[in-house]
Amino acid sequence: MSPLVLHSSAPAETEALGRRLGAITEAGMFIALCGELGGGKTCFTRGFVTAAAAESAHLVASPTFAIMNEYSGTVPVFHFDFYRLMSAHEISELGFEEYFQGAGICITEWAERLGELLPADHLAITFAHAGDDRRTITLAAHGPASEALLARFAE
Repeated sequence: MSPLVLHSSAPAETEALGRRLGAITEAGMFIALCGELGGGKTCFTRGFVTAAAAESAHLVASPTFAIMNEYSGTVPVFHFDFYRLMSAHEISELGFEEYFQGAGICITEWAERLGELLPADHLAITFAHAGDDRRTITLAAHGPASEALLARFAE
């Protein structure tokens, strides 16, 4: 499936897109968020967690200093933020890859820093500034499970 390009005009729209994806994402999926600082990654994640782990939605904040937050739900959501880490080696030393494609859902900000640790099957979502609060959001599937997820999202 070709990448899906979406546009958001406001943070609430970005959050709504996150909710749409969170409502259909299953355990074992890896969502890789990439893009510039202030691009909407945490806003998208807030919406995602609202749908995927509603009882934890009020806790969503960027885990820049904690690196990982776990949100309880029917399926746990592991929210990573690798902004402060510069290499896959640093991430590997912390042992985070044990969470990737496990019993929960991983949603990762600054996923580009994972390098070779990025799971082969993942949904890459890239956020780009398009002026003011507008964003261009591109979803690209890598692997069969992510292809199926993107197809369901596009329906």
